[in-house]
Amino acid sequence: MSNLLAFLQNENGATAIEYGLIAAGISVAIIAVVNGLGTSLNASFQSVSTA
Repeated sequence: MSNLLAFLQNENGATAIEYGLIAAGISVAIIAVVNGLGTSLNASFQSVSTA
């Protein structure tokens, strides 16, 4: 019983999960920004190529 209570009170895994969620959120934001920049750069290069 004491092992179960110690397991439920242990927060080390929760901290690792929080860091994982933060890293996932940052990576999603980076992907969104790079995708937007890629689209605008592609349009710019197309206009230069056409000219």
